[in-house]
Amino acid sequence: MRVILAISVAALGLTGCTGEVETGRSSFGDLCAGCHGASGQGDGPMAMGLPERPADLTRLSAANGGVFPLVAVMSKIDGYAKGTPHHGAMPAFWPLLEGRTVLVKTGDGVLTPTPQPLVSLAAYIESIQR
Repeated sequence: MRVILAISVAALGLTGCTGEVETGRSSFGDLCAGCHGASGQGDGPMAMGLPERPADLTRLSAANGGVFPLVAVMSKIDGYAKGTPHHGAMPAFWPLLEGRTVLVKTGDGVLTPTPQPLVSLAAYIESIQR
């Protein structure tokens, strides 16, 4: 089982948890596939009308030395990466990612409360890495 996150005291691995990935897959289809494509390669039906091609989300680990950039991915999705709720052509989905939180180990030794839907979406994106 690949472990991408340590969540709460149990240190649950998300990509090994089918429910997390499936929930994230559903969110991806609703929120991301229009631009990033069903496969996550940046070839969605709305991509042609954008000023820049959407990122190929299947190559994030490869572009980061084989390590999935979890915190950067979640920050980009929720809009925190730019310090504003909206950045560039990609909308911030933070209003849709509220609700129950889980504790996520973000690499700085601190467990950070993070919305469960955001964690599920990140788990799915990690599961499509090539």
